Amino acid sequence: MTAHGYFSTYALVGLVFLVGCAFVAAAFAANRLLRPHAPSTEKLMAYECGVDPVGTGWAQTHIRYYIYAYLYVIFAVDAIYLFPWATVFADPGYGATTLVEMFVFVGFLAIGLLYAWRKGVLTWT
Repeated sequence: MTAHGYFSTYALVGLVFLVGCAFVAAAFAANRLLRPHAPSTEKLMAYECGVDPVGTGWAQTHIRYYIYAYLYVIFAVDAIYLFPWATVFADPGYGATTLVEMFVFVGFLAIGLLYAWRKGVLTWT
């Protein structure tokens, strides 16, 4: 492959990138030109699910929600590792060693879940 052919592939990628940027810019410009523009005091007010805003915008979130999210991420990652392992497990060469490795992995997750349960993190009050 010559140097000219090598760099022409990058030029093609650059051209596709520029066309994509032009498309996005044209979409934003069309939105700006075609939208109705009728500001009023009601439209400029903050919207909170149909309720007039009262008080400050600061609200604290209980740490329990973050812990639930963290536990969800842990078990979602578990699923990401478990499904590909299940598809490869039946192939030749993956036997008892692979099975033991997965049980160790799931065991660590179970210990983490047991720890969270014993600490009372999973109780919803």
